[in-house]
Amino acid sequence: MKIYFATHSTSKDNENDKASGWDDVELSALGIQQSKKLKGYFRDKDIDVICCSDLRRALDTIKIAFRDELPVVIDKRLREINYGDYNGRAKDIVEKMKLERINMPFPKGESYEEAVKRVQEFFNELKKKHPEDNILVVGHRATQYGLETLINGKTIEECLNTPFVWQPYWEYNL
Repeated sequence: MKIYFATHSTSKDNENDKASGWDDVELSALGIQQSKKLKGYFRDKDIDVICCSDLRRALDTIKIAFRDELPVVIDKRLREINYGDYNGRAKDIVEKMKLERINMPFPKGESYEEAVKRVQEFFNELKKKHPEDNILVVGHRATQYGLETLINGKTIEECLNTPFVWQPYWEYNL
């Protein structure tokens, strides 16, 4: 199974340097423009199914990009980490807490271990249902951490210490 992973387009929280977590925020004007370009990156790819989290910023990204052209699987296990009391707080505050939250949940939220585990469970089920398909997954950083730990053998700490550098998509073979 080939997985193409793309992050959701820019949200209003991204522009305001907030860590959304499970807050269900909408795309910004820039995010809407980015979503319109997303389909073009996959023009020469044979995508069988699109999977995304149930958060609006991911759903709107695929709705704008692909309309109803492909089957879509929506699953809450592909969500960003739940920062609990820190959902929607300033990104710099949350960033400083990440390494200490690998095993220990954010207050009223989850740990990175818990988030990665739920994402991995989704991908293991997906592999059984679509073993030969090409899948586009639109998600969040926690979604990608699940892929990186499952497929590339990275530790959560390595994922957290790797600065995010945007690109149109990443490819994984599962």
